[in-house]
Amino acid sequence: MTDVAHDPVDAPVGAPGPLLRASGLVKDFPIRGGVFSRTVGFVSAVAGVSLDVDKGETLGLVGESGCGKSTTGRLLLNLIPPTMGEVLFDGQDISRMKGKRLAEMRRRFQIVFQDPYASLNPRKTVGATLGEPLKVHFGLDQSAIDERVADLLRTVGLAPEHTNRFPHEFSGGQRQRVGIARALALEPELIVLDEPVSALDVSIQAGVVNLLQRLQDDLGLAYVFIAHDLSVVRHISTRVAVMYLGKIVETGVRSELYEHPAHPYTQALLSAIPLPDPAREKGRSRILLTGDVPSPADPPSGCRFRTRCWRKRELEDAGVDTSACVEQEPLLEIRPSSEVDHPVACHFAKQQAVV
Repeated sequence: MTDVAHDPVDAPVGAPGPLLRASGLVKDFPIRGGVFSRTVGFVSAVAGVSLDVDKGETLGLVGESGCGKSTTGRLLLNLIPPTMGEVLFDGQDISRMKGKRLAEMRRRFQIVFQDPYASLNPRKTVGATLGEPLKVHFGLDQSAIDERVADLLRTVGLAPEHTNRFPHEFSGGQRQRVGIARALALEPELIVLDEPVSALDVSIQAGVVNLLQRLQDDLGLAYVFIAHDLSVVRHISTRVAVMYLGKIVETGVRSELYEHPAHPYTQALLSAIPLPDPAREKGRSRILLTGDVPSPADPPSGCRFRTRCWRKRELEDAGVDTSACVEQEPLLEIRPSSEVDHPVACHFAKQQAVV
């Protein structure tokens, strides 16, 4: 499969609408085999993802490992090119921007990676790491760079004296704060946070999440918060999108999705979150998913979740015809007939209150 080429049509800068809009994103990675390493198939990592992010809000992107969350995050910032689809940032198509034009746009959106140690150059001091983008993009002299670096370190809760330290001299939580400071250096409007706290101890996670919320309040930032920990996503997100095998299967405002999930996969994920009340925790029933996640190189027909869907099995046991699950791919849409008031991709969507 080859990339779809087209001439991007840009809206005026500052056009009304969401800050970021992705439409029909697809990313296929080739599978190579044989003596000559020919392409023998494709892994469909992202299979038609569409989402919006408004200014100053946080979109939580959740799902199991391998569902395509991180690939989606990189597609949103044009770190990897899409096979199909487009990404509009402030009305401009950035999905196929290159060269100087893309470099200028990159000031406005940044990323914080999961592993703070792997994403920092071990041979550079923190001062050099934070100062490099300031010199490249703003052309500041060394005195102005030093002053700005000190401000950035204070902003993320580190001391200006840390500027001459190397990454190995920091704890994991401190290294992630350095990564956040690097993302803030160019004063972006949107930051993609790719599992920013999953590599940290639980005792450190709260401090980093609180820092992110404070920065959002102070600077008006928009976030795409990628995570598999739904309890963290609930704490920080405005809206939530749930991914399974390369597709978004449910999306909605945080309170609605967490309190009344409609997709069987979302309900299974939420049932695994421990409740703080021991009595409620003891009395609840968990939804256990059986079987393995299908290969993205050969996804099931129709609904991709059907091979592990507990609701499909319940309906079949009750004599309900579930052939639509096999034959038709469910669209991500609001289904008034099932009394679901947020988009969900399930033929038999049914809201379920969280016990």
